[in-house]
Formats: sequence, structure tokens, C-alpha cells
Amino acid sequence: MKRLLTLAASALALSAVPATAQDVAITNATVVTGDGSEPVEGGTIVVRSGRVVAAGAGVEVPAGMQALDAGGAWVTPGLFATVTTLGIVDVSAVSQSNDTRSGGSPFSAALDVAPVVNPNSQHMLVHRAAGITRAATTTMPSASIFAGQGAIIDLDSDSNPVTRARAFQLVDLGEAGGRIAGGSRAAAHVLFRNALREAGRYGDAARIPGGGTGPQSTQARDDITVDPRMVGQDTERSSDTLLTRFDAAALVPVVRGEQKLYVLVERAADIRSVLALKSEFPDLDMVLVGASEGWLVANEIAAAGVPVLADPLDALPTGFDQLAATQSNVGRMKRAGVKVGLNAAGISSPRRIAQQAGNLVGLSKVPGATGLSWGEAFATISSVPADISGMGGEAGVLSAGALGDVVIWDGDPLEVTSVPTRVFIGGVEQPLGNHQSRLRDRYRDLDESDLPKAYDW
Repeated sequence: MKRLLTLAASALALSAVPATAQDVAITNATVVTGDGSEPVEGGTIVVRSGRVVAAGAGVEVPAGMQALDAGGAWVTPGLFATVTTLGIVDVSAVSQSNDTRSGGSPFSAALDVAPVVNPNSQHMLVHRAAGITRAATTTMPSASIFAGQGAIIDLDSDSNPVTRARAFQLVDLGEAGGRIAGGSRAAAHVLFRNALREAGRYGDAARIPGGGTGPQSTQARDDITVDPRMVGQDTERSSDTLLTRFDAAALVPVVRGEQKLYVLVERAADIRSVLALKSEFPDLDMVLVGASEGWLVANEIAAAGVPVLADPLDALPTGFDQLAATQSNVGRMKRAGVKVGLNAAGISSPRRIAQQAGNLVGLSKVPGATGLSWGEAFATISSVPADISGMGGEAGVLSAGALGDVVIWDGDPLEVTSVPTRVFIGGVEQPLGNHQSRLRDRYRDLDESDLPKAYDW
């Protein structure tokens, strides 16, 4: 209680600060750096101009800087949630508010989530209040095995949440992908290979000799990367093409390894097939998503150097491609040397991602099971997904130069009862209110004999 009162007093002291990056030092904290190391008690975090200056034990508070006494509270980097649909859905059952699928669209790989992310979505506000400060968000496969191009977003209260548009392409080569492609995984693989070959040919045709630029291209490195927003109509294509020009252009960066390819896949045999694609398309920068049976081929995944965003705790199969699912999947892959983060899409709500990481810690105490240490588990929802998403060293960590995404908790963040009391994104303190919290505050103090306030008229 004393600690909470201290934090409440500090909140009042900073309540008049405008929404700009704050120079602040948080002292007397249980510091979690997010890089896999264990928590450090009595530490200090210094944030200046929206960036972390220093974090850990023995850090001095710069002269004249505002100091906030955490009273021993846990202080962590912001959580990084991936893969999500944050910002593109409000009520999943109401199609007008749900932009997660495009089943009737003539486009697939060219779909770009960035223009439709809504910073005022209640889902954004609810997840920010859960300590999530950044996320990878995307539409999901529906009319095609390709979902489209996902974006990296922040959950800041400003009006532009997209920090990196067209950050990755998502494709489903598992059970669902086979169903979409025509009823068989064989069809999905043929469709996928054909799409990459079409994109390769389209990219070659779109290059301009001498490294110049044209209306259908933009300069990238020594080559031309086709921007799907600038596709020309003059590139000749063969008569048996299956992709639209925009879809072909969108896949050019994937074929060249300039854009990450997230592959939804669960079964061990399917994972092997996906890894084998590297011999045919060596430049692919792949990330496995789901990987319920990844533990069976963990050594092969590690040898290929392909990272995994795994479902947190698959105890039982939910499909025929998950028959070998085990709670020890993440721990076993980690022990084999695989870079593993948690896939937020693998749970009912990304805001519970910290609880799922905590379950992996508890699993380490179960005889015969393979879990993670506390530091390893926290890294699966902070630094590891940030690194996989291309923000290594920028997000998910409290280290010099990292973005000032800082969360103060009222307890161990991996315990189910703990919640954030303060959230900073880029050094700016964020409001934690949302529709759910307002409903809670409105009705929790009613006498049992009272009708809800909406009925008093």
C-alpha cells in the first residue's frame, strides 16, 4: 500500500506535464532490462528526450532531473505483441468494425494494413493499459494464402500509430492455407512457389538498367524495389500469371529478402517443407509463426537460423497439424538454440501475453516439463519479438539508446494479478483509461439493491 501511495503522489506531481517526452529517473525499482537477464533490485532507469540513457544497479540520477521513487515496484520495458490485429478491429462480430479479413478482395499480397490502423480503437487502449507499447499488426489470410503486408505500430495516444509500414508479409502454408488454396497443402505450395516466381520475374522486368528510377519503381540499395503504390502498366507479363500487378509488386521485396516473410505453419512436416524453401529461394527472410510441433524439428530450425513466434502454451491439439502439441514446445526449442518469441495470435487476447510468459516460468517447476527462467520468459514478450520484427535494441529493452518505453507494475509482471500503474511510450506518459475501465469504475461501487445507473431514467 505504501508503494502504491508513493506512485500515486508521483502521478499527481507529473499530471501537469504536457504530452511530450519527459526527462525522468525512476529510482528504487526492481529493474527488468528485457534482454533475458534476471531482475535487479534497487535499480534506476534514466530516460532523457524519449530515449533510455541507462538502466540497472548503480545508475546515478543526473543533477536536476525529476526523480520518481518506485518504492521497490517492478519496472520493465514495454511489451511487444506479435502477431496481432490491434487497431483494425473493434467488435469482431460486427463486419463494419472488423478489417481483419478481405475475403472478397481481388488483391492478397498487396493488401496493406497501415492505412486502416485506428489509434482510437478501444482494443489499442485496453492493450496499452496491459503494458503493451508496440506491436506487429496484420490482416489475416482469407481469399488467398497471402494475408498482405503487416505494420509495426506503437500504442501511443498520438494520431499516427504506424512506425513502420509494410514491415512483413504473412502467408499461411499450414492446414488453413491448404484449405484456402483449394483443399490441399500441395495446392498451397504450388500457389506459393508460383507467386514467388512471378514476383521475381516482375521485379526483374521492373528494374531499370543503370540503376535509374522510373514511375513503377523506387531506388533501394543497388537495385530497384517495386513499390506497389507506383505500379506501372507497361511491364509485359506472361499469359499464365495468377497474381495481379499489385500482388506481384508487393512480393518483390520478399523474394529479394528485403521484407520479412511470416509463415503460419504448425506441423513438423510442414515446417521441414518451409525450411526447404530456402534452397529454392535463398534470399527469403523467414519467420515461423505458430510452430506447435516445432520441438520435433528444433535442431533443424536452429541450424537454418530461422526465428519462431510460437503459440505460448499448446497443451492439446486443436487440429490434425498439432497432434504432437506440448506445453514444453517453447522451452525445448529454446534449449535447442532457436530464437523464440511468443505469438500473441495464439491466445484469445494479446493483453494476456504476460500471463502466458509466466506460465512458461511455472512450467520449469513441473517434473518432466521444459520451461523457461524468469528472464528468458520475459524476453519472449519483449526483446525477442522486437528483434524478430526488426527493432532489435530499439524496443523491448531497457538499455542505453533504446526507446523510452517503460512500464511500472504493482507486482511481478508475469503474475496474473499484476497490472501496470504507469506506462511511458517514447518517454511520454500514457493515459490508461478505456471503455472497460470506465464501466468498472461506474458500477463496482453500486449497492446490491441498486439498478444500474442507465436504468434510473
